[in-house]
Amino acid sequence: MGRTATIIMIVIALAWIPVIQGAHGLYGYLQSVQGYLAPPIFVVFFFGVFWKRLNAQGCLWAMVVGFVIGGFRMLVDTPVTMKLAGYENGYTPGTFLWIVNNINFQYFSVLITVVSAVVMVVMSYATAAPDYGRIKSLTFATTSAEDKARTRASWAKKDVVFSGIILACILAAYIYFSG
Repeated sequence: MGRTATIIMIVIALAWIPVIQGAHGLYGYLQSVQGYLAPPIFVVFFFGVFWKRLNAQGCLWAMVVGFVIGGFRMLVDTPVTMKLAGYENGYTPGTFLWIVNNINFQYFSVLITVVSAVVMVVMSYATAAPDYGRIKSLTFATTSAEDKARTRASWAKKDVVFSGIILACILAAYIYFSG
């Protein structure tokens, strides 16, 4: 199965080369694709950690809707990026597809994030609440005093010191490379 999946992915990657070649650069293209596909994953993970009312149906529908919107944006962008016949200059200005194609990918990522979050909340409230006994200690809202004490007891001074050093290095690199 692994070999078959690898072969399929190689064929898809080879077929996708013309799309990447038509983009404004590999880095920008990869960022935009990630911006279309990552928001629903982020929403499910973030809400899953912080909100105990979230349930499987809410997660599923947030992922489905988010991926459909992201996939739609990729489908809209692809003919323009490849400069296919009739799309060399993009879509007709003012049309729905032109608007979708001309929204900056970062703003579109925010849109996907918001839509995914709304879908997840609505679907979680529209369906049965999770069994809180099964999710005990899995979210911040379901942690007990024992869990918190056990976590704090697992920290050693060296963990805190090394974490501080890592944060200082990240901050130094950010300041250095910010110009």
